Amino acid sequence: MALANVTQITYTNLSSRNVTTTSSTQTGGTYKLVLSDITLTSTGGSTGPFRYVYLFNDTVTAPADPLVGYYDYGSSLTLNDGDSLTVDFSAANGVLQIA
Repeated sequence: MALANVTQITYTNLSSRNVTTTSSTQTGGTYKLVLSDITLTSTGGSTGPFRYVYLFNDTVTAPADPLVGYYDYGSSLTLNDGDSLTVDFSAANGVLQIA
């Protein structure tokens, strides 16, 4: 599945959504991806409503922007002007592990 299969919200008032890779390693046959936490802030108006935060690989071209995973907030959320949402990725366990 790719980002093109997802209905996206308007990001006009939202801060940068770029996530930074902390480490991408394979040890003993297990791959682990660790990402830096990201804080999404709405400025100049509201953002949403949205329920999911999708992670996708923006560097791959075929298929374009394949999904890596997603986080389900559990219900719809709107960030009003000045509101923030921090996505706290586990530094110990990583975003994903594949054995």
